[in-house]
Amino acid sequence: MELKTRKLLTAFAEKASGLGFDDVKVAPADGIPGAGERLRHFLDKGYHGTMGWMAETADRRSAPVALWPEVKSVLMLAMNYGPDGAPENHPLAHLQDWSSGGISVYARHRDYHDVIKGRLKELASFLVSRAGGDVKVFVDTAPVMEKPLGQAAGLGWQGKHTNLVSRDLGSWFFLGSIFTTLELPPSGAEEDHCGSCRACLDSCPTDAFPAPYQLDARRCISYLTIEHPGAVPAEFREAIGNRIYGCDDCLAACPWNKFAAAAREAKLIAREDLKNPKLADLLSLDDAAFRTLFSGSPVKRIGRGRFLRNVLIAAGNSGQPALLDKVRPLLKDTDPVVRGAAVWAFRRLAPEDAVLAISPAEIATEADEAVRSEWLAPPPP
Repeated sequence: MELKTRKLLTAFAEKASGLGFDDVKVAPADGIPGAGERLRHFLDKGYHGTMGWMAETADRRSAPVALWPEVKSVLMLAMNYGPDGAPENHPLAHLQDWSSGGISVYARHRDYHDVIKGRLKELASFLVSRAGGDVKVFVDTAPVMEKPLGQAAGLGWQGKHTNLVSRDLGSWFFLGSIFTTLELPPSGAEEDHCGSCRACLDSCPTDAFPAPYQLDARRCISYLTIEHPGAVPAEFREAIGNRIYGCDDCLAACPWNKFAAAAREAKLIAREDLKNPKLADLLSLDDAAFRTLFSGSPVKRIGRGRFLRNVLIAAGNSGQPALLDKVRPLLKDTDPVVRGAAVWAFRRLAPEDAVLAISPAEIATEADEAVRSEWLAPPPP
């Protein structure tokens, strides 16, 4: 490596660290030759569910040069968002308290897109000022295959749960990328260190992994609670438990997390009120209160209706009849998705005579076949 390039990358890494990034590596623009084929298999199987944008952008997503033909190198950056080691802050602590709901660790404070993108732009400007060239920055929302690029760059490897795993950061880190027209020496790809371990696969509550290194998003709780619109299929509701936004089970199961550290970026450290929020409080949220509570949070983007659908599923699984006073008003909510979930939760929590005392006409404010079908379905176990 030329001395000038070595100094450039050293200065870039120091700048990145000062901006809160925990690792930076370089991938060649042609470094993920098999990724497009794996993506096509995922799409052909229908594993993407209702995420139609994945099929629409498949060609551009298959390789960096397909998205931007001028790119020569990709700088991949990692920012840690890991929880601290206190037992009460364990990612799955909420599973021990059925009166609360579990929000995925990454979503317990600021939206990471807002945190990372501005800093990537600052780094990109730093790079251009030092070495010239053109740049583009991406954080998750563009058709970029960050995880294969992260492995090609050496940040980690895609584990059997399909997420990136690092020997230094475990599973808890975000990815950002800077595409550049500069020719930079690649850092070298990371090898797979999963071995015979299948802890992540065995931990999945909904059996969302048809095989190691393959994910059927249609069965994934993160997909069902975040990306999936409408009613959650009945077969998955009980397994969702009290997970109300995302799921960390497969990440938390990974033994490489023994090397993970707590997040050092203040905006990614969990807010106290979002660690294990009480279901009773969440069931009372109107639209304004929902927007206020989740201002600046990624939770806000799914909207009150989809979020309350998740909370109602958690309530139905809670075994706590005391929540009926919060559930019953939602039988007449203006959102049919909420009404349908409220019916399911009500039938799970209420005694049989209370269920029989309510007719479908009392629930919906207008003809609502989805809600009525919930009411007329066989009673939950």
